Amino acid sequence: MKNMKIAIASDHAGYDVKEKVLRHLESAGHQVVDCGASSAESVDYPQYAAAAAQKVSSGECEQAVEFCGTGIGMSIVANKFPGVRAATCCNTFTTEMARRHNNANILCLGARALDLQVILELVDLFLKTPFEGGRHTRRVEQISEFEK
Repeated sequence: MKNMKIAIASDHAGYDVKEKVLRHLESAGHQVVDCGASSAESVDYPQYAAAAAQKVSSGECEQAVEFCGTGIGMSIVANKFPGVRAATCCNTFTTEMARRHNNANILCLGARALDLQVILELVDLFLKTPFEGGRHTRRVEQISEFEK
C-alpha cells in the first residue's frame, strides 16, 4: 500500500475511534489531516464531514475516512461535494466493492456499529484496494455527470 495524504473526521460518537485510526494510519506512514472533532463532547457532525470531504473534493487529500455513530450521516454530507464518492461500509465485501467498482474515495464507518479491530481491517482494505476501471469507469463517469 502506497503512502497517501488522508483526511480523517468524526463527530463525538466517532472521536475515540478516529484518534486510534489516525495513529494507525500515521504508523503505516500516511500523512493524516485531522478535520475534527477534537473531543468526545457532543457536536454536529455535518461540519466535520464537510471539512474532510472538501479536502478530497479539492484534491488536497487523496482519500478520507469519516466516523459517526453509524457512518450514514457523514456519508450523506460528504456526497454533497463534487468528485466525492463516499461509501458507508459494514464489512469486507462492501468495502472492497466500494473501491473496486465505485472508486469510492471516502470511507464512512459506524463507530457504534463496528468494533475497533473490524474498523482497522476495513480502513486498511479500503486504502489498499485499487479501482478496477474497465466497465466501472463508464459508470463512475456517469455519476460525475450528475454533479454538473
